[in-house]
Amino acid sequence: MTVADVINVMESAMKITIMISAPVLVVSLLVGILIGILQAATQIQEMTITFVPKLIAVGLVLLFFGPWMLRMLLSFTVQLIYNIPNFVR
Repeated sequence: MTVADVINVMESAMKITIMISAPVLVVSLLVGILIGILQAATQIQEMTITFVPKLIAVGLVLLFFGPWMLRMLLSFTVQLIYNIPNFVR
């Protein structure tokens, strides 16, 4: 396995990681900002109020994007397994 192969695999792994985590992180960020604005407007400064809406939003995102995330991970894993003979040369 050459250095170029290692770099290629690591680059692909990082891209997959970013693509898979992005929907969950973006939705969690947006819900957090909306709850923060609501808390600032109503002056309710309870820290636990953000937990339930974020949990529900992240659950819905995982329910909606879960099959796509699984397909991406499965595709990456299958590609790695198929390339093992090329890496061992």
